Amino acid sequence: MCPPIYYGIEYEINPWMDRTRVVDTRLAAQQWDTLHALILDCGAQIELTDPVEGLPDMVFTANAALIYRSIAILSQFRHEQRKGEEKHWRSELADRQFRIEWPAENIAFEGAGDALFCGESLYAGYRIRSDAAGHQGIAEAMGISVIPLELVDDYFYHLDTCFCPLSPTEAIYYPGAFDEYGRTVLRQSIPELIEVELDEARRFACNAVVIHKNIITSTGCPRLHARLRDRGWSPREADLGEFIKAGGSAKCLTLRLDGEDGAVWNEPS
Repeated sequence: MCPPIYYGIEYEINPWMDRTRVVDTRLAAQQWDTLHALILDCGAQIELTDPVEGLPDMVFTANAALIYRSIAILSQFRHEQRKGEEKHWRSELADRQFRIEWPAENIAFEGAGDALFCGESLYAGYRIRSDAAGHQGIAEAMGISVIPLELVDDYFYHLDTCFCPLSPTEAIYYPGAFDEYGRTVLRQSIPELIEVELDEARRFACNAVVIHKNIITSTGCPRLHARLRDRGWSPREADLGEFIKAGGSAKCLTLRLDGEDGAVWNEPS
């Protein structure tokens, strides 16, 4: 995680961002602290990275890289405003003993924002922020299968805004973010899909942090939480409204350094 010391809306690179909607920096710090405490309470450990002045979106650490075992595949951001983060993430992850890899040159790839494991398959969002060509090369280099999913709604510009794996057979998703082919692929490959309705999707219901049987979302997702409880999960919530202003929520504010090895389906029973 990265403290929101320099967080703010200084440019507009997605439909959520509006420079006239000023971030309350004190409230943002309080909301970030609440999420930090919730994650610790769920049994996770947290490592912090130092924020960098002039890089307000560095707080959204999910976009730093895709973590796979001892490999960190660094992001190559589509928008110029975020490219300055790349050298900092390279240094941070190398210091943590990850082997650093990159997508092919001139290929946009935005890390764990657009690449999520569900079981042994990597689901990869493309078109808005990441390029489909890069996903296939990444998957081949790691020796894994990749399932590309085209995102068609600019409000759900990263895969982690509309899709959240829970187990090899179970995931949360918002159908309207995908084209018909993508919806069909998800229905065919994941037996238990928990559908989120538009109003809760726009509260970033799918942008969740999963730790053991706990699922942390933003506030405003009561119907999803009821379905999760019925399935044996323990939903928890944090008010992250200051970060939703910029198009991010709980998952965006975190990067799992244990990657797919930390997924709930890999935990001892």
